[in-house]
Amino acid sequence: MGKLIIFSAPSGSGKSTIINYLLTQNLNLAFSISATSRPPRGAERNGVEYFFLAPEEFRSRIANDEFLEYEEVYQDRFYGTLKAQVEKQLAAGQNVVFDVDVVGGCNIKKFYGERALSVFIQPPSVEELRKRLVGRGTDAPEVIESRVAKAEYELGFAPKFDTVIVNDDLETAKAEALKVITQFLNR
Repeated sequence: MGKLIIFSAPSGSGKSTIINYLLTQNLNLAFSISATSRPPRGAERNGVEYFFLAPEEFRSRIANDEFLEYEEVYQDRFYGTLKAQVEKQLAAGQNVVFDVDVVGGCNIKKFYGERALSVFIQPPSVEELRKRLVGRGTDAPEVIESRVAKAEYELGFAPKFDTVIVNDDLETAKAEALKVITQFLNR
């Protein structure tokens, strides 16, 4: 039976880079396949990148309590994690990785308790986060400011996570994440 590893972090904290590194480390990690009500993009296939559900079907599954966590990002644009899919991956012996927002991370941790490790990746400071987002060069100034404001809110959730890794130096943060996750999987 696999275990669960939950990652949450403000945008720009290096979470995706750290997760992608961990996926190369022979830890038998597999991403949780989320459900969404948006249509497939490009070469995306149902059951591979996402499970694509119509908004009505998404709502009926919410009503049936089939989700560990979900969010309506815009009207009729849902994203969520189906319990049955996670159970299927765990039963196959995979260690399931979640890349979710702070509320979703707390919900999954509450549901699975000791079988899950929740990890919060924290930027060294809000100022450093702003610098990183500006340095990416991908967002307009008002988008950056809204991400920074959201990050300030999300940082308040850090104490609810099992482990907080401050990503001041990427190599150090990757090594710390590897150590923490290896210990969790071996216990």
